[in-house]
Amino acid sequence: MAGSSIDIKRRIASTKSTRQITKAMQMVSGAKLNRIQQRATDYQIYADKVRSIVTHLANAQLLAQAGEVGNVTPNPLAAELGINLSELMVQRPVKKTGYLVITSDRGLVGGYNSTILKGMLDMIRQDHDPKGSDYAIMAVGGVGADFFKTNNMNLIYEYRGISDIPTFDEIREILSTAVTMYDNGVFDELYVCYNHHINSLSSAFRVEKMLPINDIEAEEDDTAAPVTTAYITDPSLPVVLATILPQFAESLIFGAILDAKTAEHASSMTAMKSASDNADDLISSLTTQLNRARQAQITTEITEIVGGAAALE
Repeated sequence: MAGSSIDIKRRIASTKSTRQITKAMQMVSGAKLNRIQQRATDYQIYADKVRSIVTHLANAQLLAQAGEVGNVTPNPLAAELGINLSELMVQRPVKKTGYLVITSDRGLVGGYNSTILKGMLDMIRQDHDPKGSDYAIMAVGGVGADFFKTNNMNLIYEYRGISDIPTFDEIREILSTAVTMYDNGVFDELYVCYNHHINSLSSAFRVEKMLPINDIEAEEDDTAAPVTTAYITDPSLPVVLATILPQFAESLIFGAILDAKTAEHASSMTAMKSASDNADDLISSLTTQLNRARQAQITTEITEIVGGAAALE
């Protein structure tokens, strides 16, 4: 009985130590979530405006007038990344589809990664042969990269080590690589796949088309009136597009990474809270067992004392 009590005490002490760790991780994830939510909210205003401008130009059928966009000197960022604007706008026959998949670099994030990887598997099995060559995967995050390697899927690029609160400088390499591969015909269209943050308790798998960027659909809005206005631009439309299109491409990837990181921190916070709650339940259960063991030990000792006293009479 004494040995049993000692074992229970050790388990209680171990569980309390684990609970301290999970609670600390929960607080850290909560702080990161608050910071990245603010950054994502601020950036979404910019991204929505860029999407709105490009969408309205497309719906007004002005993109068709930009045949000479490729001859216009792009903005400095576009030049730095090697973006060919005319190529970014060309809808060519799709022989190979690219997927930019964003996962985390670590575990302890609940079902965050499994939701993304299951969504990717279902989509690839539906549209492609998983062992075929008509698709290519670019993985941002170590969990996704390791999963695709293990399953012998067509992984052509991986990027690890995105910070908890990403900056635009971190995604320059990803954007440059994606555009270069598109220009070189590695794939003919590119989709960004990630977990969209809904709230602290839930997220949803999302797929957005990045390239080519001439295939733009307006966000669903039942109250929005159709765009029929013909825009007058100053400077010329090619010059305007030379500035807007690279920014739109940036917003898709950077916005997706911010959104995915927000969902990751929320999932981590929720998972650590669940772990802490489970630890509390286990401590309560073990404490009850310990009290029962103590009571049984006391009862046994009293019985032995009474029995001994009765034998002496």
